[in-house]
Amino acid sequence: MDLLEYGQQDAGTVLVQPVDEHDLEGMDREAAQIREDAGEDFRLLAFRVKSWNRDLSPWQAPAVWGEESFGDGAADTLRVILKACTDRTKTYYIGGYSLAGLFALWAVYQTDVFSGAAAASPSMWFPGFTDWMKERRPQCGAVYLSLGDREERTRNPIMAEVGDRIRAAHALLQEQGVDCTLEWNRGNHFQNNDIRTAKAFAWQLRRRISS
Repeated sequence: MDLLEYGQQDAGTVLVQPVDEHDLEGMDREAAQIREDAGEDFRLLAFRVKSWNRDLSPWQAPAVWGEESFGDGAADTLRVILKACTDRTKTYYIGGYSLAGLFALWAVYQTDVFSGAAAASPSMWFPGFTDWMKERRPQCGAVYLSLGDREERTRNPIMAEVGDRIRAAHALLQEQGVDCTLEWNRGNHFQNNDIRTAKAFAWQLRRRISS
């Protein structure tokens, strides 16, 4: 994976985000929005994945649109990311949009390196994921979830479950004592992904400042 950096290199807070080419088009805007919303310096590590469906999926699953199925490359991707997160004097947060948001949520169940997950419009419809969550507990204290208010209004029967799934995940995390918020944004899945991701990370930063 290629690594691109934004923000302040020596900042004590490090944000980690898997991205694709579309995400990279808005990274400067995203970084500026995080800085404006949170008022804190940070370093943002953007890991450009080669295969979105393979590299960010926790396990194999059939295609839900088109012909490309989902692989099981999340564990390998996380191993690469963790090699860049070894300075324990820093505070790390992991986040992302869509399947990268789901990956971020999955990642905080695998390691205690991250203080929180910033999951913007995560692919909570991913087969078996919410049931998997019920048997486990994240190794972080805070999770941000968001969804567009039109995302569950789709003709795809699997993806239409995203609203119910994210509500269930929010309730579960709260029951487990995790500081978790669920924010609803206006629009469908393909709107303002950079700003929505910025809001997710900024929530984590503001929470850390106030705690």
